[in-house]
Amino acid sequence: MIQKKGFEAKTLDKAEDPLLIELKPEAASISEVVIRSSARNIRLNDGNMVMSVSGNKDFKTSANLFEVLRKTPGVTVDQEGGIFIGGRIAPAVFIDGKPITMSSQELQAYLRSLSPEMVESIEVNTNPSSKYDAEFKGIIDIRLKRNGNLGWKGNYNGNAYFNKFTYRENALNLSYNTEKIAYSLQTSYNNGISTYRYNALQKLANTNVMRTSTYQEDEGKVYNIQAGADFRINDKNRLGVGLRGSFRNIDRTRSGSLYTVNKDESQLVFNTESDNPTDYSQQNYGIVADYSFQNKGFKLNFLGNYLSVKNMQTDDFINRDKPTSQLLSYWKSDLVNKIDIQTAQIDISQKINNADFEAGIKYSHSNTNNNIRYDTLSVNNSFVFDPGRSNRFSYREKIGAGYISYRQKLGKLLINSGLRIENTESVSNAITNDSIVSRNYLKWLPSAGATYTFNKSNELSLSYSRKMTRPVFSQLNPFRFYFSPLNYWIGNPYLQPSLTSQIKLTYRYKNWVTNFTVGKEKDVMVRYPLYNPVTNVLEYLGTNLPYRKFASIETSFPVRITKWWNMTNQISGYYNDEFRPYLNEVFALKVYNYELRTNQVFSLPKGYTVNLFAQYESKTGNSLYIIKPRYTVDLSVQKSWFNNTLNTKISYNNIFDSYDQRLEFRHKQIMDNRFTHWWDSSRLIVSVGYSFGSSKYQVRETQKTEEENRTR
Repeated sequence: MIQKKGFEAKTLDKAEDPLLIELKPEAASISEVVIRSSARNIRLNDGNMVMSVSGNKDFKTSANLFEVLRKTPGVTVDQEGGIFIGGRIAPAVFIDGKPITMSSQELQAYLRSLSPEMVESIEVNTNPSSKYDAEFKGIIDIRLKRNGNLGWKGNYNGNAYFNKFTYRENALNLSYNTEKIAYSLQTSYNNGISTYRYNALQKLANTNVMRTSTYQEDEGKVYNIQAGADFRINDKNRLGVGLRGSFRNIDRTRSGSLYTVNKDESQLVFNTESDNPTDYSQQNYGIVADYSFQNKGFKLNFLGNYLSVKNMQTDDFINRDKPTSQLLSYWKSDLVNKIDIQTAQIDISQKINNADFEAGIKYSHSNTNNNIRYDTLSVNNSFVFDPGRSNRFSYREKIGAGYISYRQKLGKLLINSGLRIENTESVSNAITNDSIVSRNYLKWLPSAGATYTFNKSNELSLSYSRKMTRPVFSQLNPFRFYFSPLNYWIGNPYLQPSLTSQIKLTYRYKNWVTNFTVGKEKDVMVRYPLYNPVTNVLEYLGTNLPYRKFASIETSFPVRITKWWNMTNQISGYYNDEFRPYLNEVFALKVYNYELRTNQVFSLPKGYTVNLFAQYESKTGNSLYIIKPRYTVDLSVQKSWFNNTLNTKISYNNIFDSYDQRLEFRHKQIMDNRFTHWWDSSRLIVSVGYSFGSSKYQVRETQKTEEENRTR
């Protein structure tokens, strides 16, 4: 007998051919061969940084994708869950190359439901080309790990946050794949209490000193569900359908005080207290459908989105004299806000040799209606309609867009260019004030770029783009949103869109990436304070500034200290020069600031991973305000169990409770005001993730876009 590894050979009977040898599979044969290349955590895609997430040690201790984004170079997540890149650009969020139409609250809940193990990579695009919507000044593209196996898989991820109160997050993700259809289901339920504090010190025009103090508790419940199916019709056609719903209820209790004394603080002038209980609910429904056809070098994509959001909120504003408990004023509000958004876009591309030609059209329609009613307690102890505060406002917007783009590889040089045209029709209707503002405008938005690859370790990219930012509904709506009885902001229906032109230069050496950006924005949309010295009311109003010039430089680089100690450091510098007319004066200050980050990972024996993350932000601000320095330090530890099916993490974020935001008005001759925002971001976090399923066999991927292939 002749035997080789994996097979058993035997000679046949003499009646058969004596030279014929049969190979018979052995029971202990090799069932699977897995080839893995060495990981490269950072690379460039058309000058944009792409960061690997799953399997990246820098993110092993992160509780969810929100925690991952906080540690991603070039990305900032504030205490309220706002995501920013390139300084203070609020990016659009894409999933697998497609924009997702979600409300900000729904998006936050969705990102918190994703564990790092579920995400393949994150691409940070701070200078999108003309292919993308004009309003997308930045994009974060999240590529999910594809379950390419037949059968079903599941993942549970649970997080508990401990501060003064507890907040809990629970997410369940299920997928089931057949040869033709891939099904997915995602559900999450979050509940608990979060807190917020606001404190202000203001020297009034009559030389009195007023201290404002506000404390807020939000007890919330959030339900989310998403279901989808991806149909592989054949090798050329694919169809996807998704449905989702999000439901949020928040019971808010807000209490505050206005404590006012004379100039030398020797005599009490008045001391009032306020209570503002709020009942808030939100209902979101969304539908998405996408279809793709691919044949050789030609590809067609269709994407349709529908989003319906309904917000409902009731408030009570109760103000009393604190020493005597005498009721000073009492009013109620009842808000109903409805938003409907429909979008449809078609993109086609054709590859000819080393060149790619692409074109597309998009249409979007949004309709927002807002009705807020105020009732005030009258002298006869009954509530009467308050027309001075009540408001009905609607906003309709239609956008038609088209683009063409060209991309070609010339040896080591990759060039691209594009042109986008967007026409906007909008109608702002302040029904209560009988005021209608209609607009119809067309904008041409070019882009261009080039990337030169010296070798596998060195890349240089240069890009240019022109972008347009339209005012959102909250900036246009002329109704009062109260922070305290003497402090509120009001929208401006006459705001103009802003235009931004910028140039970005990017260089990568291995995992060391440096970006330099410079640009100018016209008709900048900002809020400004207006103080009334008679009533002591402080309003925040919206306006357009003539222009601002800006620049930034960001560099991130990994350092390997030992086999068990790795760190990634980031240094960012920002420059802002805004021309701001304000109260018959012009303020034009040049503001410089910087940020430092370090993310240190320690791989310890027995599979433990320890992560230390620290961030420092220097003094910054704008022409009117100074923002004081702040810093934060996070410490976390991670351990996997049972062949990596169970993943446990413990984190302590903002250990020193040092990440509050402190602002001071620069020009004391106008207003002497300083205030602090504090959120309960100093938290102990306990996370548990569990993966399960029965997938065994690999599904054949019938089609991949070039972008998908680049992110593998």
